[in-house]
Amino acid sequence: MKSERLLSVLLLLQTRGRVPASELAERLEVSTRTVYRDVESLSAAGVPVYAERGRHGGIALLPGFRTDVTGLTTDEARALFIMATQGTHSALGLADALGSALRKVMVALPASHRPAAEVTSRRILVDPDRWRSGPRAAVALDELNGAVFRDVRLRIRYRHGGETRLRTYTVDPYGLVVKAGTWYLVADRRGRPRLFRADRVAAAVETDVPVRRRAGVELAQVWEELRRGVEERPAGVRVTARIRRDRLDLAERILGPALTGPPRTGAADDPWAVIELAYPVVEAVRQLLQFGDTLEVLDPPAARRVLARAAADIGAVYAGDPAARPPDDRPSR
Repeated sequence: MKSERLLSVLLLLQTRGRVPASELAERLEVSTRTVYRDVESLSAAGVPVYAERGRHGGIALLPGFRTDVTGLTTDEARALFIMATQGTHSALGLADALGSALRKVMVALPASHRPAAEVTSRRILVDPDRWRSGPRAAVALDELNGAVFRDVRLRIRYRHGGETRLRTYTVDPYGLVVKAGTWYLVADRRGRPRLFRADRVAAAVETDVPVRRRAGVELAQVWEELRRGVEERPAGVRVTARIRRDRLDLAERILGPALTGPPRTGAADDPWAVIELAYPVVEAVRQLLQFGDTLEVLDPPAARRVLARAAADIGAVYAGDPAARPPDDRPSR
């Protein structure tokens, strides 16, 4: 454990420069006295490390000193080669850079770690997209990415879901987040956190005004606040339904965000299970029509009426012979 801690100290100093002993102690979960003992051990091993006491002091390496020791364990090396966010680097124009970086890491790895890292990249694949998610709209991230890293305000033309017209917003970006393959711009508008889907941004122009973020607030904090707001939004309609047990797997994949808990099953010979769902409005229960007669809404009565009307409308569409309709009433091909 001490050797790993010494290596951690060395890598932190290479990355950060001068670091207060108290910060090193907190990161490594040891006492400040232990940090100073580790510094003495590194110095005895020939590492040019020194400690400066006082208000602005800290632990530092002599200028120009670098080590090519990676310090990676076998599991750490394997983790680097699991491409958990494939597509993310391509969207940011970093696919070639990633490949080059991994090749450099492979060269730097101890010979004993290389086979495990290479096999991992061929045996583990993580696809972030949902089943049958369909083609995604092209997203131009260059302007958004540029504003994020140049710390300037951004003027965007944005289309909200369910709308056709574009709205104009001036925002202070914190960063970009990709969730389940969908990119989001996280930003403040007039000092309040907002979430914008990147594929709904029709245009983005950087301004000359420096970004004005809330003091001490980071991207991860804003994202967590916005994420909770979406996931914990109170539902307007609670729906109880029964579904054939052999359709439960499909229901969990399709209805996942609407399900409020695990299904309730009865006796082993009962072919039905009961599920609870939450929708913002009662009309949204039309989503359940795709399950046909393998799902029945039990409550509330308003949801049953919506589905009954929808089913009747569908039945009317298919009741007649399409060839007998007037030409003006036939769907265009």
